[in-house]
Amino acid sequence: MGCHTDSPNLKVKPRSKKERHGCIQLEVECYGGGLWHTWFDRDLGISGRVLVRDTNSGMISQKLVKIDQPVARVSTLCIHLQTAEERSAFKVNKEDHVCPIVGSQQKVLEKESEAQLNDWQKGHEPLLLKAIAEKAGVTVEQIADMELNLYDLQPAAVGGLSSEFLYSARLDNLASVFCGVEALVAHSADETIMAHDEDICLLAGFDHEEVGSQSAQGAGAPIMMEAVRRISSAMSENPGSLDPDLYSCCIRKSFVLSVDQAHAIHPNYASKHQSAHAPKLNDGVVIKANANQRYSTNGVTGFFVRELARMANLPIQEFVVRNDCPCGSTIGPIISAKTGIRTVDVGMPQLSMHSCREMMGTADLTHGLELFKTYFKNFRAVDNNLEG
Repeated sequence: MGCHTDSPNLKVKPRSKKERHGCIQLEVECYGGGLWHTWFDRDLGISGRVLVRDTNSGMISQKLVKIDQPVARVSTLCIHLQTAEERSAFKVNKEDHVCPIVGSQQKVLEKESEAQLNDWQKGHEPLLLKAIAEKAGVTVEQIADMELNLYDLQPAAVGGLSSEFLYSARLDNLASVFCGVEALVAHSADETIMAHDEDICLLAGFDHEEVGSQSAQGAGAPIMMEAVRRISSAMSENPGSLDPDLYSCCIRKSFVLSVDQAHAIHPNYASKHQSAHAPKLNDGVVIKANANQRYSTNGVTGFFVRELARMANLPIQEFVVRNDCPCGSTIGPIISAKTGIRTVDVGMPQLSMHSCREMMGTADLTHGLELFKTYFKNFRAVDNNLEG
């Protein structure tokens, strides 16, 4: 099973310090294709990775940090200062308009602390470095580098008059990752199933899907091929050596369930969906198909999902984009082309994809979890019944 773990967000630039008109700001870079207007007027925290230098040994360690306080905010321009044309359409200049405000002008005493910083550290706001150091439990001088992101502080919530919806950031695609991990854990914990399991089940979570997957951590990297190769080598009669025939057999018998959130029909924009392929919230997992190979699904791999859903008595929906609309893509076609492994693209339906705050049906989390558990449990039986 393959998923991506990244979502559009605002990433702090390598030299983030910015002061304008009495305000302290952060230079940020827009990552992925976000709906950036939804990031305005949100309470934002900061999280990420910090490289810390040990003052005694000089060794560099990595620490994860999370400032779960509203330390940043991208404010909108008040309506009174907008022209009639500007009011009619909220247009965002990603370079000029999305720099968050994190404070007011520093005091002279705080300015003097910059004298203790090296050239790289001077590229960042001293108050930011101080806050990061406190969270990491180190001194500012020990910070060698850092990779930071902004995130919306509002926690996930169950909503709707009957509590049938989930509102949260990053449902695309952490909802898929969560259900996939839960399914794999449940599968591996069942001793009866594991005693007769002929397959090796794994879940791969890839970074950088939102920007094309072409990185060492993305689906375009050789990690999936290397995983199959190393597993094949371990299963060889001579462990440590690769039997070409065994490797080819592993490729032939393998299957990838590529899971990424799907586009539910929006009641206010129903014309954006083709009427026969319009997934609804809380109506089941979606099989995504595209003849131009933006999705990896074909007649055979789509059948596997429908058959597994039939076995588990689960609803299944179909999505094909309109001919006059562009079609997104995901990791499925990349993995399929890189490895030659059969692949299908599926996802749980949601609204507001790539917004700072997204929405999906709570029932679809159950639909997804049960389908993924059935996939791990019954895939081999379905595959063995398929000729050719």
